[in-house]
Order: sequence, then C-alpha cells, then structure tokens
Amino acid sequence: MTAAIDLELYRHRFAAIAEEMGEVLTRAAFSPNIKERRDHSCALFDEHGDMVAQAAHIPVHLGAAPLCVKAVIESLGVEPGRTAIVNDPFAGGTHLPDITLVTAVDLGDGGPAWFVATRAHHADVGGITPGSLPPSRTIDDEGWRTPPVWLDDAIVADLLATSRTPDERRGDLAAQRAANALGARRLVELVDRGGAPLIRQMGAALLAYTERRMAAALATWPAGAVTVEDDLDDARGSGPHIPIRLTLTLDGAGRATFDLRASGDQVEGPMNAVRAITDSAVFYVLHLLAGADVPANSGVMRCVDVQTRPGSVVDAVAPAAVAAGNVETSQRLVDVLLQAFAAVQPDRIPACSYGSMNNVLIGSVDGAASPWVVYETHGGGHGAASDGAGASAMQAHMTNTWNTPIEALEHAWPLRIERYAVRRGSGGAGHHAGGDGLVRVWRLLEPAVVTIIAERRRIPPPGAAGGEPGATGQQWIERDGAREPRPGKFSERLDAGTVVGVETPGGGGWGTPVATPKGAC
Repeated sequence: MTAAIDLELYRHRFAAIAEEMGEVLTRAAFSPNIKERRDHSCALFDEHGDMVAQAAHIPVHLGAAPLCVKAVIESLGVEPGRTAIVNDPFAGGTHLPDITLVTAVDLGDGGPAWFVATRAHHADVGGITPGSLPPSRTIDDEGWRTPPVWLDDAIVADLLATSRTPDERRGDLAAQRAANALGARRLVELVDRGGAPLIRQMGAALLAYTERRMAAALATWPAGAVTVEDDLDDARGSGPHIPIRLTLTLDGAGRATFDLRASGDQVEGPMNAVRAITDSAVFYVLHLLAGADVPANSGVMRCVDVQTRPGSVVDAVAPAAVAAGNVETSQRLVDVLLQAFAAVQPDRIPACSYGSMNNVLIGSVDGAASPWVVYETHGGGHGAASDGAGASAMQAHMTNTWNTPIEALEHAWPLRIERYAVRRGSGGAGHHAGGDGLVRVWRLLEPAVVTIIAERRRIPPPGAAGGEPGATGQQWIERDGAREPRPGKFSERLDAGTVVGVETPGGGGWGTPVATPKGAC
C-alpha cells in the first residue's frame, strides 16, 4: 500500500516537471501566440501512453494527448532519446495547427520508456487562409499534415516550406524541443533520486487513486439515464444546425456511459471533431465534477464508457475538415455534457457559458514583403450558478489561453486595437445573472485576410433552472463609416483602414429572474 504522503509528494513532483516544461516553452517561443497567449500544453506519460501528470494548460489539448502518445507508440515503436512529431487529426492529433512532439525517456532499469510531450498551436501551417483555420470543406484546405514520424531536418524543412511564417515555425519548434529535453532531464533526475521501480510504482498508484476518486464522485449522482441535445449553429456560416445528442447513463455506483452515437453526421465544413476531441471534452467535464484536488491524469477515464459513431460530427473520419472541431465543437460538447448532469441535479451545475472560442485570424495578403499572421481566441460570459452570478469577459472550459496584450499585438503586427471592453448587458437574466461577453475591435493598418470562426451566433447559450439565455455573439466590418454584419464563419480580404469588430456571447442565467418591486431602486 502506497503511503498517502508519498503519493501526494510524487503527484506534485510529476506535475512540476510538466509545469517547468511549460515555462521553458513560453520563454523560448518565437510567436506571440505561444509566448503571450500561452497556447500550449505539456504532460508526462507512462510506458502505456497513459497521462501521469499535466501542467495547468489547455484542456482541449491535454484530454486528447494520451491518444496522441499511443498513436506514436503504435506507429513508430519506442526509441529512447528520439522525438516524434505528429499533427494528423486522424492519427493522434486534434487539428493541424496543434503540433505535438513526443520524446521517449529511458528510466535506466531495462524496462519500457516513459514519455514527455508538448503540444503547441502554431499560428500558421499553410492552408487556404492565413492562420490555417479556414471555413474549409475538407482537411486538404487546412494545411500541412503529418502522421507520427521521427523529427528530423527533412520533416522540419517540409513544414517550413508550407507555412507563411517559416521563421516563427522554426523558432517555436525549437522551443518545443527544448521543453521536451528539459522534461526528459528532470524525469531522469527524479529516477536518480528514487529509482525507476519507485517511479513506476508511483505512476501506477496515482492513476489508480484518481480512478477511485472519480468513481466516488460519480457515485454521488443518482442512477438513471437522461438524453439531451444542443446544436452547433452551422457548418460554414449558413445552412442547417448540426445536432449533438447525448444519452448519459449513471449506474449510481461510480460508472457512467456517454452515448453520442445519435449526433449528426460529419459535415462539409470545419466543425467536425475527431474522437480525441470528444474524449478530451469528457475528460474535462469529469475532472470538473471530481474537483481540483483530484489529480488530472488518465485515471479519470477508467470508470466511463464513451460511445461514438465513426463518420459523425463527434467522431469524424478522413477527409473531413476538422479545424474548428478542436476549438468550437469541443465547447458545444462541454455544454451538452454539463446540461446532461444538470438534468439529473440542477443545483450542482451552472448554466451554459458563452460556448465559443471566438477565433479571429488576421494575416498578410499573398505577395506581402514580410508575411505575418495573428491568431487570437476571446472569452465571453460564464454561466451563472445556484450560488452566484457568472464571471464576465473570461475564457471558459476547453480553452485556458491568455489574451494577447494590446501592446504586444500592436508591436508585432500592423494592427491597432480601437476598443477592448466588457459587453455590458449580454449575460442572461436569472435569479443569478450570466456573465457578460466582451468587445474587441481591430483596425487594419495594411491590407489583410480576416477569418472568423465562431459559434453561438444563431443559437444562444441556454440558461438553467429557469434562467434566460445569454445574448448571441456578432461580428462586423466597418469601412467608409458603414458597418456591415458578417456571419459567424467567414474569410475575406480587406483593405487597409478597415475596422473589424467582434462581440462575444454572454453566459446563461440561473434560476427564475426575480421581479423588482415597482418603485424600488
């Protein structure tokens, strides 16, 4: 039996390796997207590819990471000291800008290697629009793609030849390699202190402990089955809604089944999510329910069964476009999962948050002397809960990135921020009000291609327990003093001087709104 104090000690020792890897990646990265927004994640894995520990980085990255490491093991085998690279969503990746490096680490006892991995969102990997997150029809529109291969000069050169910003890509890849090297070194140092058998014992014990804690958390929910549905707005800015249907079955004894097989078919558009993204959303919600004191590792998923249908919007197959499945469909999956638990015990679950990463990509036009690309995601209103109002103008759920500071953005790119503010009054009314979204407005200082991929533009974030929905988001361009609305998914070449604005959704309210007595202040 592993002593509780030893387990807690090694939980933090393992996590500290991942956290330090993240600091190296942040400090060494070239692009503001990684250096300023911190759109990256780091984690530590055992010989099976199960995640032992993670840094407090991006939920959509980390819940999907075990499938990526396992894909590397299955495709390439294990060669301690070597690093693999992968971004293919159909072979362990999520979407093409997320490039993952996986390094095998010899623990020195003749046994199987462990692994350290970094996943970073590269601001451009080719594709039909700057930023590699277009309103695509197939994955071939979205950019450079590789299954698991060994990282070498040839594969790096192939990526650089595809990207509009090769110097950034070279620098960001070098930062990932440095982070992996640091992680491998720290893991070996930990082995030197305690021995490989102890490291393996502690890794297995942590996974088993997390499984027990997760089962105990699920056992607090009564047995039964509920079915819920929420829809994505559309595939490419117009057209029919795309349903995500979930039947949640709880056995009352610590196990759960998430059946998503009745969700809509994959679409000709970027909204398709691969299975890794669906697993990542389930992982996030389960860990949310278990509590922050439960280790975030692969033990979370051991007491659940996730059922999907290949060829659906939540389990896409090639050649489906998947660029926004990672950023948008993942958010809707979280909404659906939380609404299912709310149907069982409403007081324990908040209303829906703003439900979109509100992706904005701005890049130089073809032929520009100095190509550039900026990628940002934007927060919104959080859903209210039984014990209080929702937070305003913050990231929620599957994204955990920072905002790009205005000073950094205006220094790096030919853009000016004209307004950045809370979108007052956009939260849903309720006994507790939903949080407000935000407003961000850019002025282009030279011609550029602007792409926006966003959700909750047609279907508002639902309230809970009688609360009202939050306001839908909107986006627009302004030229010659005239404002022109745009759909939630579009890409357009715009002239210098054009103003682009995004207003993000508010969160849903919780509980029936309380009427203010007549004459009251």
